[in-house]
Amino acid sequence: MGASETRVVSVQRLNEGPGTRSLAEWWADEKKSQTPESKAIEEAAQFLRTSDLPVAFPTETVYGLGADATRSASVRGIYRAKQRPSDNPLIVHIDSLEMLGRLLNPSPRPGSPNSAKTRHMSIPPIYNPLLERFWPGPLTIILPNPSGSALAPEVTSNLMTFGVRMPSSVLARLLIHVTDRPLAAPSANASTKPSPTTAQHVYHDLHGRIDLILDGGASGVGVESTVVDGLCDPPAILRPGGIGIEELRKCAGWENVTVAYNDGTLDVKEVPRAPGMKYRHYSPKARVVLFEASSNLAGVKRHVQKDLQDSAIGAHNIGIVRTRNWPQGLGLASDEVLASTLQPVSSAIENLLSFPVPVQETGSPSSRTKLAYDYHLGSDTSANAHGLFAALRALDELDVDVIYVEGISDRDGDLAAAVMNRLRKAAGTEMKV
Repeated sequence: MGASETRVVSVQRLNEGPGTRSLAEWWADEKKSQTPESKAIEEAAQFLRTSDLPVAFPTETVYGLGADATRSASVRGIYRAKQRPSDNPLIVHIDSLEMLGRLLNPSPRPGSPNSAKTRHMSIPPIYNPLLERFWPGPLTIILPNPSGSALAPEVTSNLMTFGVRMPSSVLARLLIHVTDRPLAAPSANASTKPSPTTAQHVYHDLHGRIDLILDGGASGVGVESTVVDGLCDPPAILRPGGIGIEELRKCAGWENVTVAYNDGTLDVKEVPRAPGMKYRHYSPKARVVLFEASSNLAGVKRHVQKDLQDSAIGAHNIGIVRTRNWPQGLGLASDEVLASTLQPVSSAIENLLSFPVPVQETGSPSSRTKLAYDYHLGSDTSANAHGLFAALRALDELDVDVIYVEGISDRDGDLAAAVMNRLRKAAGTEMKV
């Protein structure tokens, strides 16, 4: 049964955090004061414990779509809302190591003959240096799923392992604490669409499919968590994200960590070891053409001009997303023309500009004017990560036909590799010219 109306409720004040108080003390003070934010958190927690509709909430990476990870009906609600393939595993979010301990050592079921003989499970020591440095934070670790697991099988897609992280977002941890359940929470977007970094992005994709969105403001990191597997030797990175390979290699036992992902998709018969490995993700409606960082500017310009001239391409309006080296307007118009024709565009992203491009279409006797949107994503890698999904969404809302993106070098650091991984999954075409 779907939601009839989706509400967006602000809880941004809670970003201030608990200060020196524990989560329990913070929540007790908020609940006693009956603040609007505490009422919103309490309502969301009640939904998560009892409803089969998920709740959208902010994390430091992107917005998550949360459900009680211990109830199958609740987890299936995520798949329905996102229209996500059910063989794509979900990451479990926890508020504390104590909650993780309960997941690793579930209470024996009544009447279980081997309950007394069950060996206590702990976090494998290989992970200790990572947890000390990166938790809470944008790091997901792969752990064995214990016998008699409390997790719904839909969370793991019937794998023998599960992915778990403790978010650094105090809002996310407070919601998990109040719910008193681990939350399965993929990104709160429709499947294959760009991940949401604001509550408005979530509403655009999922209104009418869920009841409640907690609005905590814009996410800080902008790309999802890094997923690592320390159960294999050497340990491996299954998905790049907010924590980079060089940072991981500074931790004892992780000096030789390997990359176990590619930027394409897995074979249809393969079971993904982590979210984001199998299916094409992050794709806007528009066709995305990604140019490698080493591409020649003149070659890029010729390719875009050819697309504009070829009526078969259907490029009526285009988007240009610049990072390090492309000039404003990509040279499609002279500096003088740009100075007189550039117009600011009302959009969810700032400094988006438009300008007309005269085009002589192939086979047409007369020229016509097409519209180009120009957006500088920034030359800083963290700005690229933070603004990537928002830029793709904003251009999609303007109904552009093609989005041309200036890639950045994978060698510019680990966050750059994560950005390029997301762009390659969004792109229909990757080119070097």
